Amino acid sequence: MKHKRILIFAAALLLLFGGCAVYVQTYYRALPAAADALLDGDGVRVEETAYGWRFDGPGEEAAMIFYPGGKVEETAYAPLMRTLAADGLDACLVRMPFRLAIFGVGQARDVMARHDYDRWYIGGHSLGGVTAAMFAARQPETLDGVVMLAAYANGPLDAELPALWIVGEHDGVLNRDKYEQKKVNCPRGEEYLIPGGNHAGFGLYGPQSGDGEAGIPAAAQIRKTADRILAFTKTG
Repeated sequence: MKHKRILIFAAALLLLFGGCAVYVQTYYRALPAAADALLDGDGVRVEETAYGWRFDGPGEEAAMIFYPGGKVEETAYAPLMRTLAADGLDACLVRMPFRLAIFGVGQARDVMARHDYDRWYIGGHSLGGVTAAMFAARQPETLDGVVMLAAYANGPLDAELPALWIVGEHDGVLNRDKYEQKKVNCPRGEEYLIPGGNHAGFGLYGPQSGDGEAGIPAAAQIRKTADRILAFTKTG
């Protein structure tokens, strides 16, 4: 009987680990066009680092640390990062364990230890945005602002820390009720709605399950997002 219980327990463990392995290998892959944004050119140098990628443009004073959305290949956000860097806000795109930012809340510390900027901003998309806000809540003194794309802060942020929400009009993934409820956590928060935008349009990884249909191309949503972030950071 004891031997049988051991076999059942071992089988359950195998199923659990097998399921986890399948889960972490199932993710939204960056579209081929996203790879173009990883190439040097047009005043932006792209460097692969221990934490991910740094997009180094003409700006020298400020940088954005960016946490990708859950189960999305990091390089899908390369076009947004490159656009920011080209217009004066360097960008550090972080690679997350299992492509889930919740397992790398403190990654921003490694990024800041590696580079020297006068102003640091942190941002992210969806789960990455929620996680970025978690870091901001823990270490507000290290930051000059937080940007949440289709995301929100689960806990209160420092009353002096500026925050920006950017949401697509046709986002079908974001929990709107929770999003509205959590706004109270950002005393200095401001919102920007992208007409025609959706949840997946912040990156180049194709349609996302449950999302609304976009009324504008992803490239247009990325451009509008970059413009609003640059205005928020007073860069560009």
